[in-house]
Amino acid sequence: MKVLLLGSGAREHALAWKLSQSPLLTKLLIGPGNPGTARVGTNVPLQADAPDSVVAVARREKVDLVVVGPEAPLVAGVADALAAAGIPCFGPVAGAALIEGSKAFAKEIMAEAGVPTAGFQVFDNVADAEAYAMAQGRIVVKADGLAAGKGVIVAHDVQAAREAVRAVGLMGAAGQRMVLEELLEGEEVSVIALCDGERYVLLPPAQDHKRVGEGDTGPNTGGMGAYAPAPFLSPAQLSEVGEQVIAPTLATLRRRGIPFRGALYAGLMLTRNGPRVLEFNARFGDPETQVLMMQLAEDVLPLLDACARGRLESRPLAVHPGASVGVVLAAHGYPEAPRKGDRIEGVDSVPADAPVFVAGVEDKGGAWLTAGGRVLTACARGADLAEARAKAYAAIERIRFEGMHFRRDIGAKGLRAPGTTP
Repeated sequence: MKVLLLGSGAREHALAWKLSQSPLLTKLLIGPGNPGTARVGTNVPLQADAPDSVVAVARREKVDLVVVGPEAPLVAGVADALAAAGIPCFGPVAGAALIEGSKAFAKEIMAEAGVPTAGFQVFDNVADAEAYAMAQGRIVVKADGLAAGKGVIVAHDVQAAREAVRAVGLMGAAGQRMVLEELLEGEEVSVIALCDGERYVLLPPAQDHKRVGEGDTGPNTGGMGAYAPAPFLSPAQLSEVGEQVIAPTLATLRRRGIPFRGALYAGLMLTRNGPRVLEFNARFGDPETQVLMMQLAEDVLPLLDACARGRLESRPLAVHPGASVGVVLAAHGYPEAPRKGDRIEGVDSVPADAPVFVAGVEDKGGAWLTAGGRVLTACARGADLAEARAKAYAAIERIRFEGMHFRRDIGAKGLRAPGTTP
């Protein structure tokens, strides 16, 4: 099979790395890709969120499957354009991708499907939202539209609630409408299902680390690291999430005539009253994908192809024993104002069994320079979580760039979970 993978981040590098291992693969194209993906496939210049550009490349290269990494191409209708051209696509049509593109739409789907979630109100007016938020005090304020993973602010008191509403209101088009939710307490876990519109298979539960600082302090980011499996969900509980969250959501979207084919990401809060859905994404998570591709012990290509063609077999996936950890190495000033142009050294000295996935990097005459906020994700798999963490942090010691910062507690919560071997 010839595959075209859309995107340019560490998530896409991890997918390309995994796809490149498939015996079914004849050629892997990544558009636009990055210096890391160029090492496992062929980068092609295209605008990933421009449907006509994607279809043109897919036709020219005679690809058998398009795999969409980021959300923007999905919301822009890339999957719709590919379907019209008769080209299989792993990634939902725009109507189904709205489950990520609009927080209000996602809540509407959850209500219709009977999916457990936080109580909420939707506002189109900042003044009304501010009055409601201040009356609640403890609240979560979410921009309705896409905000690059930074459209959610948690407020613990009245003053913070007012500031959160005002901040989201200044997020441009994404914040013109906002969803205000009750603040839930518990562990956050990500569950990603590969779906063919009707059936699904579940990847291991993962835990992302959104805040920039250790101990979950500082501003939210796109994600500073992840590990899998997260020990807070047992296999039986994971199966229940599939039955109570994924299955009814797929059924609801199918009834609406927008079947979901792709990666359905459920961000969960594990409350005292059971799991509650905080958000849906219409694609693989980043940085969760990096560790999930390390944990998956079978060929990912036939899975993605079966989803795209509506031929998925519902079954348990083969996964490696132990755990995988991924730590994001961020640029100076991230997340507020990341600096670009710092020289990156040491990546090639990292052992092959601890892959480093590339995100915000520019190749300038053979030298790698920082070119974004999240620069690299250093990953490792171990016999248990402690070994995986040790290997990942040992790999980081070999990598250098000016202003590099990262969290040293990725996966630490998992070590403290009941029943986990420290």
